[in-house]
Amino acid sequence: MATVSTTARISAQRRGTASPPATRFDRRLGEILDHATDVFCKKGYEGASMRDLSRASGMSLAGLYYYFQSKERLLFLIQKHTFTTIVERLKARLEDVSDPEGRVRIFIFNHLEYFLSNQAAMKVLSHEDDALKNGSASEVAAIKREYYRICVGLLDELKRERGLQFSTRIAVLSLFGMMNWIYTWHNPKVDADADELARQMSDLFLRGVMNGAKTRR
Repeated sequence: MATVSTTARISAQRRGTASPPATRFDRRLGEILDHATDVFCKKGYEGASMRDLSRASGMSLAGLYYYFQSKERLLFLIQKHTFTTIVERLKARLEDVSDPEGRVRIFIFNHLEYFLSNQAAMKVLSHEDDALKNGSASEVAAIKREYYRICVGLLDELKRERGLQFSTRIAVLSLFGMMNWIYTWHNPKVDADADELARQMSDLFLRGVMNGAKTRR
């Protein structure tokens, strides 16, 4: 599926090898997921029907059921693709950076860049977080836990390097709260782009963490 292909391409970039080309199936699946994202964004998951998704994607209703079985399957693929992409891009960007503060700044930039480039998907993920059931929900939750743990690790590295004492959990959850709702207020006509926004948000977060934390003696 598209998620596997995307992961393979990013992994190849990290190794310095040629990325495997996207197949026609990958491209078509990506288009269908984009259309499904738009429909879920406009109508909500509960309000959208397979017929709505069929019309938006240009695929017959029978074909849509044949390949995806249900709209839950499409929501699962959207969520899995999104979180896998964010995590793999982050790992690639962190690979050659050792400075703890710089690594936190990369985490923030990576998150904001993806969110601003995929605002419809971010709205769907934020509003339909509990719609998936059983195994699908568990698979997506595992990717999200990995992402959370990466952020925890980055903040713990910063604490050790600077000799600071603060609650990593509170800091991480505060950071996500700071970043995750950007799609509700960001206006590209008046607000900064991802690079400048990440710089400013990183400054606010890191100054708060480092100036408010106790220093170990």
